[in-house]
Amino acid sequence: MGMSVTISAADAQDAEHILKLQYLCYQREAEIYQDWSIEPLTQSLDALRAELVEGRGFVARLGDEIVASVRGRLDEDGTVRISKLIVHPRLQRHGLGGRLLDAIESHFAGEPAPAAKRFQLFTGHRSEGNLRLYRSKGYEQVATRQIGPRLTLVTLEKAA
Repeated sequence: MGMSVTISAADAQDAEHILKLQYLCYQREAEIYQDWSIEPLTQSLDALRAELVEGRGFVARLGDEIVASVRGRLDEDGTVRISKLIVHPRLQRHGLGGRLLDAIESHFAGEPAPAAKRFQLFTGHRSEGNLRLYRSKGYEQVATRQIGPRLTLVTLEKAA
């Protein structure tokens, strides 16, 4: 490739690029579950921008191109809800997802009071790559919730 990937905080100017990447990345999930109405595929640009304002986002860039992203927000109870960890299909399985998880966890672990007490995220029960990554980073399953006939959400958590 010749260029190195850099991780940085996402800003408002990144929102449109993140949304396009999100749409590309969630096609595989939609196919696995035969459901193209999942929220990452229907989210509006305004809703994504609101997530960036209400919480924190990080992006991975290869040169000027955003190739991965993650978002998170800290709840009043000290739970950091991590969402929409995405990596461009051509760059998956190169450690970018793990690097972004590390970045968002480090950000919230270093926040002043209220401090993060735990990190929580979820994925579909058939998303084996996601489950493998999260478990390798110390996340453990704490709940499941049936969403429909084809999808069960698996919630994973770890202490901060």
